[in-house]
Amino acid sequence: MDSLVAIAGHGGKAGLPLDVLAGLTLIALAPFLLVMTTSFVRIVVVLSLVRSAIGASSLPPNTVLTGLALVLTFVIMTPTMQRVSHDALDPYAHGKITQTAMLDRAFAPLRGFMLRQTHAKDLTLFAHIAHAAPTSNAKQPPEVLLAAFVVGELRSAFAIGFALYLPFVAIDLAVASILMGLGMFMLSPPIVSLPCKLLLFVMVDGWALVCGGVVSSFR
Repeated sequence: MDSLVAIAGHGGKAGLPLDVLAGLTLIALAPFLLVMTTSFVRIVVVLSLVRSAIGASSLPPNTVLTGLALVLTFVIMTPTMQRVSHDALDPYAHGKITQTAMLDRAFAPLRGFMLRQTHAKDLTLFAHIAHAAPTSNAKQPPEVLLAAFVVGELRSAFAIGFALYLPFVAIDLAVASILMGLGMFMLSPPIVSLPCKLLLFVMVDGWALVCGGVVSSFR
């Protein structure tokens, strides 16, 4: 925060049209960057799949899941954001680098984080789609890296969600089999299985396990 305040008064040039335009552009792009260049996508998809697997379609509410995903995102991205502040924001705030250099330095830690989560085959695919010049994975254009990163995050989220779904599916099958064996055909299985799944989830401290597991899945 101190760095941002200092940038606002950088060299007494806060009123320059280009600085103001750049600042407004960054503010407008902030939500997009928060979602697409951080761990948010994987986390929010996994949490949504957990809620769907339990069978409580509206509990927890979307606001709670999004807030929890944001908190976990801040926890995971703290080292990266500290590097951005140290390498880019602080030097720019003290007038040591230009705005262009600041943006390049700020993107470097994010690029490193995204590359650690991205599969080489995804980079190759989107580089081919974008007709990008052959280069190493570490030097791929931002648009190629971003597309490959998001696709990789969705793949990882669905893989985690599949593993989380299995215990709940087993409970649904067990409850349905028991009810059929008892001849209770008129009783809907979800009415019985939902309390069982909630009890199991609470007993194993499910939310802590899910949050710990999804956080540890990042490299």
